[in-house]
Amino acid sequence: MTPALHSPVGRILPRHASSLVQEALADTRVVLVNGARQSGKSTLVIQVSGRTSEWRSLDRPSIRRAAEADPTTFVREEGMLVIDEVQRVPELLLAIKEVVDLDTRPGRFLLTGSARLLSLRSIPDALPGRMETIELWPLSQGEIDERPDGFVDAVFELGPELRHQSALDRNSYIDRIVRGGFPEAIARTGRRREAFFDNYIADLVNRDVIQISEIERVPELRTLISMLAAQSGQLLVPGTLASRLGLPQSTVSRYLALLEEVFLIKRIPAWSRNLSARAVSTAKIALVDSGIAANLLGQDALGLRRPDSQIGGLLEGFVAMEIARQLTWSRTRAELFHYRTKDKVEVDLVLEDRRGRAVAIEVKASATVRAEDFKGINHLETRLGDDLIAGIVFYTGSETLSFGHKKRAVPISALWELGVD
Repeated sequence: MTPALHSPVGRILPRHASSLVQEALADTRVVLVNGARQSGKSTLVIQVSGRTSEWRSLDRPSIRRAAEADPTTFVREEGMLVIDEVQRVPELLLAIKEVVDLDTRPGRFLLTGSARLLSLRSIPDALPGRMETIELWPLSQGEIDERPDGFVDAVFELGPELRHQSALDRNSYIDRIVRGGFPEAIARTGRRREAFFDNYIADLVNRDVIQISEIERVPELRTLISMLAAQSGQLLVPGTLASRLGLPQSTVSRYLALLEEVFLIKRIPAWSRNLSARAVSTAKIALVDSGIAANLLGQDALGLRRPDSQIGGLLEGFVAMEIARQLTWSRTRAELFHYRTKDKVEVDLVLEDRRGRAVAIEVKASATVRAEDFKGINHLETRLGDDLIAGIVFYTGSETLSFGHKKRAVPISALWELGVD
């Protein structure tokens, strides 16, 4: 039975991923919507699949027991079968493979998952060539506001001709950081929102992480999560984290991989024209949701408005994850990096498309921008030349300002308020 549509925010918000899912179902036998818990996967799948599809949620113990006892019979269905939280019974994938090898019609199975299936060691076969995976993140700012969310396409199309004027100020961005993008968090305020974030982390550790892998030191894992929130926008050095936690580096590296698999953190690799160097260079870290990051640091909106607050790293992580969301649906096929030299010249974020064109991005919590804020961008331009199509400093002011050839200071809200036809 298909569940009733429900949204904590009082209305069903349109998701950019819905068209991607519909397109995939038209030509692919198995489609997986993968993403963090509470990010709206079930709501999206109900919208796309309609009322005629058979729906089975593996979060229900009775349904899960039936799937475990007889996977072959469980997946036998004439029409589309929707299976929610499929990672809870990974044995189903072999049964699904058998069905779709005999019946090659597209749209046979629509799955949801809260962990990266290709990374799970218990997955016997990940349906190569038969399944398309679409990632769903917590709501973007554009989805919340019902705005275009088109910065990535706009900047690669317009370059330094990009223009934007914003009505938002620094306090508005702080409110958005502490709210985050989970529908339940958006619908709450104050202590009730904090309670949601606290319970989210507890459930993530106690259910998803422990299901994926046996964890010997749960208290240390919780401490690691808080440490990662404090390092938002900074380099991720597992050895340093291991020393501070008193754990082997191999254990910390395994825990970091698990946190990626359940969509809590995202690594942003270092940019280099040398592809092999990218693989070994130090990544930066961002929590997938800024509201969770702020809550782990004990920061509310009032605290972040203080002059000595930790807004810098949180704001950079907020911007990085808004861009990461857009990359899942933008027409421009690009990847997200950061840039740092041995001499510690840095650029917060670098977008590079398949043609080698790049956009360099700095993030500032200030409402003013100075020429020296483009230092890292200027350095990167000497390496890239014409391949650098724009250098952007995102800031909390209201106007787009020119700082020379290709270089612009742009209000942060351009991320979700800009669109291209």
